[in-house]
Amino acid sequence: ADNLSEALKKLKITSTDSTADSLEGCLDCLLQALAQNNMETSEKIQKSGVLQVFASLLTPQSSCTAKVANIIAEVARNEFMRNPCVDAGLIPPLVQLLNCKDQEVLLQTGRALGNICYDSHEGRNAVDHAGGAHIVVDHLRSLCSKTDPASEKLLTVFCGMLMNYSNENDTLQSQLINMGVIPTLVKLLGIHCQNAALTEMCLVAFGNLAELESSKEQFAYTNIAEELVKLFKKQIEHDKKEMIFEVLAPLAENDVIKLQLVEAGLVECLLEIVQKTVDSEKEDDIAELKTASDLMVLLLLGDESMQKLFEGGKGSVFQRVLSWIPSNSHQLQLAGALAIANFARNDGNCIHMVDNGIVQKLMDLLDRHVEDGNVTVQHAALSALRNLAIPVVNKAKMLSAGVAEAVLKFLRSEMPPVQFKLLGTLRMLIDAQAEAAEQLGKNVKLVERLVEWCEAKDHAGVMGESNRLLSALIRHSKSKDVIRTIVQSGGIKHLVTMATSEHVIMQNEALVALALIAALELVTAEKDLENAQLVQILHRLLSDDRSAPEIKYNSMVLICALIGSEPLQKEVQSMAFLEVISKLRSHENKTVAQQASLTEQRLAVES
Repeated sequence: ADNLSEALKKLKITSTDSTADSLEGCLDCLLQALAQNNMETSEKIQKSGVLQVFASLLTPQSSCTAKVANIIAEVARNEFMRNPCVDAGLIPPLVQLLNCKDQEVLLQTGRALGNICYDSHEGRNAVDHAGGAHIVVDHLRSLCSKTDPASEKLLTVFCGMLMNYSNENDTLQSQLINMGVIPTLVKLLGIHCQNAALTEMCLVAFGNLAELESSKEQFAYTNIAEELVKLFKKQIEHDKKEMIFEVLAPLAENDVIKLQLVEAGLVECLLEIVQKTVDSEKEDDIAELKTASDLMVLLLLGDESMQKLFEGGKGSVFQRVLSWIPSNSHQLQLAGALAIANFARNDGNCIHMVDNGIVQKLMDLLDRHVEDGNVTVQHAALSALRNLAIPVVNKAKMLSAGVAEAVLKFLRSEMPPVQFKLLGTLRMLIDAQAEAAEQLGKNVKLVERLVEWCEAKDHAGVMGESNRLLSALIRHSKSKDVIRTIVQSGGIKHLVTMATSEHVIMQNEALVALALIAALELVTAEKDLENAQLVQILHRLLSDDRSAPEIKYNSMVLICALIGSEPLQKEVQSMAFLEVISKLRSHENKTVAQQASLTEQRLAVES
């Protein structure tokens, strides 16, 4: 400790005119003390005021420069020393040293700047202001192809410095991307894949940058997919694989890179991991299984990558994913169902899968999750069934396979995501299927649950889908029994409210359903229509210039049907409809104008 105090005093006095030898001795003493107790020594250095002295010692001509930079790198390992280093004016001379040729000076300078930037806003700003990042990126470019140990060490330090400089800072990350650092880092990874420390630094830097949208476009122009897959295949340790996964996941959000990863053979690696880890109970294996199967599902979100892996339903990947569905692992069941939902994104694939028995597999899976089931698996399996039910030719096949009954088992679910998918699946299934719509529409339990969910104000999605299914049951069945069931369950008011939705498609569906109610069961529904103030709402829709032409048209059709009821006709007469409708006779839309003339005649006759 006495030696240290001596050295600090001496440094302050003699820094300006001392000989290199005496300086060297003082600096060695500091380095020794830092090696023994970094924190305590750093505190003493800060108190002594020597940091300011260092600024004048950081000159390219001095033989002590590397040691001074090394001391700064060591003290800056302590969080409390980073701002004092900036305040002492050390950043500009350190950045200037990045221009020198001496490898040891470059190494220690890179360390010093990297440590000062670590989690330090002030440090990063000062380096940015002094233009440090640009010089380091240039160094990476010029050293990139050199594979001697000294160059690789320097490359590792510079990569680390850029990582600390830009970590979790979008502005600085964008700056590095604009400087073209991505192609250089990808090249580095390819050339130095044998060097574990450098590879690791590259991966962390990629992980840093890959979250930014602008970076993905740049990555797509490199052979990153190929390099990462090549590197992945060599890994045995869980931690290393995990590091690569952390880069792959954000990159795979880009459709171009998805396809590149598929072409580079990532899928085969993922399937292999699944096979190796599926029966294991080790924590690392369970984590790897989850990451690999999640990434597999992500690759299928791209249209091109998905179609490439589907291979007309004959692809080995598609077949392997099918085998996940009956598995005993919830994670694989989930990934399998999500993968099917992703494959089911065009009619051709959906038709092929339904013809090849996928529906039964999904129904069996749902069956395993009816009682206290896994919500994410339920949601995924229902998503897959909903997508498969979109092509017209699949609906009847799926209905006769018993899909509606399988789905109805989840009516008791209290989980909004499951409720939402259940409703969507039923709505897709009954589209233009009169018999099925009638059967479901007479199911009192279902209709009562729909009416309940129509009031789920906290879950707009569930509320919207319930309304749409209620309307669809009427529109596709055109059945008096269905209408009566809905009236008895209190559903009319929801259909009237739906006519005021902000979505034109929903308004329209509601108006068509209400017109069918008025045409088929007006007496039964009369009281509810009156209480829900349907006539006032129609007056508003017809008076509003913003209403779409089809809304105006269907509102007038509905008015014509409603005047068959005495109380409703009185309401129509009391509200000066004729005035609004006569204006619509000159509407730019021909169909609306024609319907306005017809409606005007009807109203004139009735009055």
